[in-house]
Amino acid sequence: MERDIIDRQLIAVLSEGLPIVARPYAAVAADLGTCEADIVERIKRLEAEGALSRFGVIVRHHEIGYRANAMVVWDVPDDAVRDLGRRFADETCVTLCYQRPRGEGWPYNLFTMIHGITREETLANLSAMIARCGLDDTPHDVLFSTRRFKQRGARYGEDKSQMREAAAS
Repeated sequence: MERDIIDRQLIAVLSEGLPIVARPYAAVAADLGTCEADIVERIKRLEAEGALSRFGVIVRHHEIGYRANAMVVWDVPDDAVRDLGRRFADETCVTLCYQRPRGEGWPYNLFTMIHGITREETLANLSAMIARCGLDDTPHDVLFSTRRFKQRGARYGEDKSQMREAAAS
């Protein structure tokens, strides 16, 4: 589908991230010479058309004091992933939850990210979650982050060489 100039500018703005203001869509609209309602409708349409594959928030946990980040990987029956994923999503300590296919030598199929100020706090949150969800016998592993990578949103409209250059920076 052919995009008009505002769609192309909006996609570029979204690739860089929304401004951190009380009404980010209004700020984007003012910059693009349109109104807030138009921006919201364009985002909805672009998502529905598949032009935007993801639209969400990236929280830079380290900057707000959360220094202990753990990916907890779970080996759960495939038919239990959806229900358990929903339960995990309701846990305040879980900031990310998703399913991945098992790999050769890798039995885990459900992934949860837990952030904490300290490792001890993160592990205490995990222990409490395991108790609440009755997962004492569920195989899992805790993988603490040892290195922080640059976090950024999806990039649209860039060719592969630009993406490689951006990833290297």
